[in-house]
Amino acid sequence: MDRRETVSSFRKRLESAMADVGINQSGLARAIGVDRSTLSQLLSRSADRLPRADTVAAMAVALQVSTDWLLGLAEEPGQGAAILRESIEIARPDTFAGSDKLLEQWHTDAVGYKVRYVPSSLPDLVKTDAVLALEYATYQAKSTEEAKSSIQNRLALSRIPEMEMEICLSWQVLRTFARGQGVWDEFPKSVRLEQLEYMASLLSELYPRVRLFLFDGRKVYAVPYTVFGPRRAAIFLGQMYFVFNTREHIRTLSDHFDSLVRAAKVQAHEMPGYIRSLMAECEEP
Repeated sequence: MDRRETVSSFRKRLESAMADVGINQSGLARAIGVDRSTLSQLLSRSADRLPRADTVAAMAVALQVSTDWLLGLAEEPGQGAAILRESIEIARPDTFAGSDKLLEQWHTDAVGYKVRYVPSSLPDLVKTDAVLALEYATYQAKSTEEAKSSIQNRLALSRIPEMEMEICLSWQVLRTFARGQGVWDEFPKSVRLEQLEYMASLLSELYPRVRLFLFDGRKVYAVPYTVFGPRRAAIFLGQMYFVFNTREHIRTLSDHFDSLVRAAKVQAHEMPGYIRSLMAECEEP
């Protein structure tokens, strides 16, 4: 930016910070130890210079923002400790009524943006009631009915035109389910086949608003997380989430997700056919 743009940006950010803390020019002038007329000159649209460094520093302290932000050198207004404190939250959905209300709100807030989702297992959005019943039978954090209700609400959101979701999963996770291995070894074949058919049909119906990609888990790795557009990103830790709110954290996780998409071995438009090929393998004697 040239000097005038820098001064204009400084003035706008200063006025914004004053409004946020509810302080007027007289109050700020007293807080930083300058005459009101001096401050008025600094805020004047005709001003073509920045205040002295010590004055900018005093303004930042009074308004609880960083000098870098006032000067247009940082995107986040908070001071260092405040940014660190506010950038990460710990959310425990099981402490909220209905258990998944927080997740539902995050998805609702993200309507109009792209949601990027790495599930811990099969994506909840495409699970059948039978799989949910078996999966949540002994789950303490929420009941099967709560899980069904939450997923139905998210499924309704996925059908509106403004919704866009990308899901990344390793092909090994999906094949493990299809073969009834690992945690799925007690799930009857009939339930698994029904789940796979439902998943193939639903992904075909929701495409291209909802797109599932499969990567090779031997080559790339991802913990479960969701990026809710530019609003927030949440890493799933089991009964709790680490929630990131700063632009840098959200962009980093978005970039990581996009690298999973680029590494995908099965593309979104290929998913229904791929799933049905797994079904054929399951039905072989």
